[in-house]
Amino acid sequence: MPTITIASKGDSRFLVTIEERGRTTTHMVTTTAQDVARYAPPGASPERLIEASFEFLLEREPASSILSTFALPVIERYFPEYPAEIRKRL
Repeated sequence: MPTITIASKGDSRFLVTIEERGRTTTHMVTTTAQDVARYAPPGASPERLIEASFEFLLEREPASSILSTFALPVIERYFPEYPAEIRKRL
């Protein structure tokens, strides 16, 4: 399983680094308080939501295929099952 590291960059932006088999990818993800309230149960942190979201993505595509910059709701455009599936993980 890849190593997922999340660092807050302020203003609802998070730098996500994925390390797997000697390769590293980086991704800038934006998420708002409204996104967290929509996708995660009460009390879940933005970081945990993002980590679970990347676990979800990595089950479906390689890290190199994940967009380098995106807002969290974009995942739902590509994977309509995301909202229901992500709540089960948190």
